[in-house]
Amino acid sequence: QVQLVESGGGLVQPGGSLRLSCATSGSISSIYAMGWYRQAPGKQRELVARITRLGSTNYAESVKGRFTISTTNAWNTVYLRMNSLKPEDTAVYYCNADPCSRDVCTHPGYWGQGTQVTVSS
Repeated sequence: QVQLVESGGGLVQPGGSLRLSCATSGSISSIYAMGWYRQAPGKQRELVARITRLGSTNYAESVKGRFTISTTNAWNTVYLRMNSLKPEDTAVYYCNADPCSRDVCTHPGYWGQGTQVTVSS
């Protein structure tokens, strides 16, 4: 069992910055990758950023160059640094823990409760 708790969301002006945190607990040693997803009103949940045990990262095209995902060495905290924020970044952001090391893995993973990010003047 893995537990995830997000924090750091809030209201920020366009062009501003924000750092989200995901505190992990439980069987973290079984997790291969951590990711951040977001869901805006009326839209489906989408991948924002992902990092693996090997250190490789993957970003949505819409956030590439603006967002950075990182972890502590023990993977007890996962961060998402968001710079140059835009109104279209407004969404609930969710932390995800993925135990799969292969694309064929069907494990659903683990999810946090989400944290609201609102970008507005």
